[in-house]
Amino acid sequence: MKKYHHISNLKFKGDFLMLIIDGKKKNFILKKISSSLEKATDEERNTFEISPSGYGIHWPLLDEDISIDGLLGIIHTPELKRKIA
Repeated sequence: MKKYHHISNLKFKGDFLMLIIDGKKKNFILKKISSSLEKATDEERNTFEISPSGYGIHWPLLDEDISIDGLLGIIHTPELKRKIA
């Protein structure tokens, strides 16, 4: 299985989601990433699963998913296929 990201120390402080992604501390304003997480209770916020590949985070009580690439602003574009003449 390909490991996309290493995610650790996920926690919430006030209106922020704080975590370590690939060894770097990151803070995200909840209002900008998820209205569900912004309005969630502490129990809902703290019940989460990090995907084994490090691709994303799932909050089962909210049915909310966030990709790490999305948080980091990484945009994936399809590879251009070269035409064979």
